[in-house]
Amino acid sequence: MQANGIDSFFETQIGQACCAVFFVAVWCAVCFLVGVFTGWFTLARRFKRQSEPYGEIKTAGPFFYTVYMRYWSHYSSVVRLVAAGDALYASVLFPFRIGHPPLRIPWNEIKLGRTKCFWRTYIVLTLGSEEMIPMRISQRMARNLGILDRIAA
Repeated sequence: MQANGIDSFFETQIGQACCAVFFVAVWCAVCFLVGVFTGWFTLARRFKRQSEPYGEIKTAGPFFYTVYMRYWSHYSSVVRLVAAGDALYASVLFPFRIGHPPLRIPWNEIKLGRTKCFWRTYIVLTLGSEEMIPMRISQRMARNLGILDRIAA
């Protein structure tokens, strides 16, 4: 029995190429929209990384850590944070980089605090004095980055 219609189109090389292009286009659009929704794209307007970290450097992530941003949207095992002497550096893994350029946020542009959600305590980094985008990280991640030392008791 011969396939006809849409089934036979996807069996051709052109059909398979169209599927691949469609998948890549949707992936890029979703990554970009997530960056806009979470506030990452807003932060990138002013805090796009222009230099490498210097001073004492502590790194956490991306694997086994979750970072929550605006509207409690979250990035699981995707975000790498680097706490350096001059600033906090944030980046996402390469496949998710559309709409998420690497960031460099000076410490004087970050307010630190704590919040509770159900039974867990999170460290809240309010990023940008103008943007005020919340980034919530676990106490374990904050401890590994040396951020707990920066919070007044």
